[in-house]
Amino acid sequence: MNGTAVINKLSIWVSTSSSILKKLTDPIARLLTFSLADDIIYPAKTVSASLDKGALSVAYGRRFFSRIKILGIREYSFEGRYPQPEVFASSLSLSINDLGATNAEVTLSIPKAWTIIKTTEFPVTVKENLSDVIAYELDRITPFNAGNAFYDFRVIKEKEGKLSILVVAVKADVIQPYIDALREKGISVSRVTANISGIETLCRFIGIKRDLLFIELSKDGYEGALFVNTAISNVLTGTFPTDDERSNVDLVVKEITPLIDTMKSSGKEPQIMVHLRETGAGLKELLKAQVQQQVSFLNETDIKLKQPSSEKGIPYAALGGALESLWPKANGLNLLTKGLHETAKAPKLLTATLLLIILGLWIVYLVAPLQIEERRLEEIDRQIMSRKEEVKKVEALKKEIEALGGEIATINNFKENRRMSLDIIKELTAILPKTAWLSRVRVSETNVDLEGYASSASGLLSKLETSSFFKKVEFSSPTFRDTRMNADRFNIKMEIEGVDIEALKAEEETDDEEEE
Repeated sequence: MNGTAVINKLSIWVSTSSSILKKLTDPIARLLTFSLADDIIYPAKTVSASLDKGALSVAYGRRFFSRIKILGIREYSFEGRYPQPEVFASSLSLSINDLGATNAEVTLSIPKAWTIIKTTEFPVTVKENLSDVIAYELDRITPFNAGNAFYDFRVIKEKEGKLSILVVAVKADVIQPYIDALREKGISVSRVTANISGIETLCRFIGIKRDLLFIELSKDGYEGALFVNTAISNVLTGTFPTDDERSNVDLVVKEITPLIDTMKSSGKEPQIMVHLRETGAGLKELLKAQVQQQVSFLNETDIKLKQPSSEKGIPYAALGGALESLWPKANGLNLLTKGLHETAKAPKLLTATLLLIILGLWIVYLVAPLQIEERRLEEIDRQIMSRKEEVKKVEALKKEIEALGGEIATINNFKENRRMSLDIIKELTAILPKTAWLSRVRVSETNVDLEGYASSASGLLSKLETSSFFKKVEFSSPTFRDTRMNADRFNIKMEIEGVDIEALKAEEETDDEEEE
């Protein structure tokens, strides 16, 4: 074996050992660094306000021990326009008071049309300073710079020394008036996200694991995104030039077909999810007919969230914004952070407490094992002494059980190896005709001898041979006609069917040996 092969085997062994060690130590590390403020157990409340053209949707949700529940929904219409900051703040303040959510965090979910969504690549060497790099390069990636924008980013993948980054940004002048108007009402915004990001979180929450192509259709146009590895890969947007549903569907299919083909060429097939807003049933059927794969509709999907009913339907974007705040697995965006992602610090107090407990237990284990074992031995001796008489009784009962078992076995063997004489006589009584009678019956262990009279002795052999009790039935002497009795006198011998002759011989030999 050459040196290269040895090095390769050693590398594989080290890699495998490291993987196994990591699997063993990760649960311990999670326990030692577990925080009572962890999202898994820490309760939280949030109000998600989703801005859209012509509408404001509000969802009030709560998380308690990982269980998420929507406590209330409110919706407001604005006749095809975005609400002004003051009107928006008044409506949201009214909703918060009406829902009893005064202490909840507030998430502002903004329309996709207000945002710039881009994907870019950086060398992996900038990974440690990614926030600073994004801030410096933001004016190259988007039309904004870090000073006049709210933005956030997410690492999509790391491959071949490069990082693929998703960047979502919005001009600060667009969002700041809404934040200021809410502040005047005593409401502080803790998160700003995009409606399309909330939709992706909602789809993952209801169990969609695959890559997803989401499209929202309204009477005026469409918008959506392709989500690859839970991140936005491409965005779709457009308006319908006419009211003809067929031509509108043709436009949408023309837009999404290249994305589907690109995914299929890489060995993937995205799930297509459609949200219909204020559209007719005809558009839905046309879409199902023209798309060459299964289409799911968000309006017909169980979103697995307890929520109150709403006359205008489910406000999916508002629910998605609430989930980004409440669901620990959401991995959502917060444009207010401007790309500054805080690293969660391990709680030192709990870790120190657990380490002290472990140290104390270890000391006790080292100091006290002899005393513990001595006490165990003393207790075992005491239990033995107290149960000695009971053990003797049990042993006597076991001997009686063994003796009875031997007797039962002997009886069973006797029954299995021999046909009972009463059974044989009963069988003869059933078989022989009424015109025949027996003067002598001799039953041995293997044979039966019959003597008697019958009106016709020749027919007896066939009757006896049909019985399951007998075999080799034959006359032991010639029959003759007894004129005085006016009947045939017969002597018949036959063997008993099913007798275990070998077992009988062995039993006889055993009996002879016992007699000797």
